Amino acid sequence: RPPREGIGEARAAAMASSASRFIKCVTVGDGAVGKTCMLICYTSNKFPTDYIPTVFDNFSANVVADGTTVNLGLWDTAGQEDYNRLRPLSYRGADVFVLAFSLVSRASYENIMKKVPKCSTSIICFTCSFLFGKRFECFGFCCFPFQWIPELQHYAPGVPVVLVGTKLDLREDKHYLLDHPGMIPVTTAQGEELRKQVGALYYIECSSKTQQNVKAVFDAAIKVVIQPPTKQREKKKKKQRRGCSMMNFGGRKMLCFKS
Repeated sequence: RPPREGIGEARAAAMASSASRFIKCVTVGDGAVGKTCMLICYTSNKFPTDYIPTVFDNFSANVVADGTTVNLGLWDTAGQEDYNRLRPLSYRGADVFVLAFSLVSRASYENIMKKVPKCSTSIICFTCSFLFGKRFECFGFCCFPFQWIPELQHYAPGVPVVLVGTKLDLREDKHYLLDHPGMIPVTTAQGEELRKQVGALYYIECSSKTQQNVKAVFDAAIKVVIQPPTKQREKKKKKQRRGCSMMNFGGRKMLCFKS
């Protein structure tokens, strides 16, 4: 669902409040993995037992993390293929993604890295051009139901990811496992291995029903934005060094650009 207000307006409002900055956090992942329940649990401190909306209303509030107050904006997305063309509207301006799969759904785990064949020739995608304000060679990606890391790398390259395994309470629930014979839950080791493969900065397992680690998910999302890892800071410094510098030649100042 597109945000109710522009990203620039939200950031300006955050700066005007007591928050030091605005952080846009977008949840993504297959349908029915528990993204919306996780958001409701985080924002209301309770598990929804009645009506669960397909997509959670956008939410914004001041949050204190590691002694820093930020204005956290939460964007929910629908994982079903019917929303493939609308979902990228929520990606623009994202500071961090919470990428979720269900610990009791092997398919949702595998879809994190799933890829589909590209078109044989690259095309200028006018959908992407409209969204991102430039002529965008997308190789026909937006015509395919490709998931999830390929999608994020395509529409929001460089945005950090927190990988989350949901429904932790069901992984060792004997009644649930008996009702789903043949279902093999995803282990912690497999989740951590997936984190390394996709380059996510954190991997957290949580349960919305018991509220276990739900807060930790969004604390981690905030942390990767306000305290990026050393490698990311070094990359930013290198990019800044490659920018431009002022040099003095015989009393004349010249602006030099480094590649």
